[in-house]
Amino acid sequence: MSRASDPWGRERGVAKRDGVFRKSISSGLSNCVEVAFTESDVRVRDSKQVPGGVVLAFPTSVWLDFAEGVKAGRFDPPSC
Repeated sequence: MSRASDPWGRERGVAKRDGVFRKSISSGLSNCVEVAFTESDVRVRDSKQVPGGVVLAFPTSVWLDFAEGVKAGRFDPPSC
């Protein structure tokens, strides 16, 4: 995966913990979820609600478990 398309804000495989919200370039111009890594947590927001929208904060360990679940397909809809 190229750095430009990495939705986790990583550079050289390590998440930047600068608190800057980033979104995947594959998300287009709408319906975007932005993610920001800080030293203590991971923050998520809806880009359509900026500024002043709700920001959800998760412990980094919880976020990493969630991301691994997404990669493993644990949240995929059931097949018919």
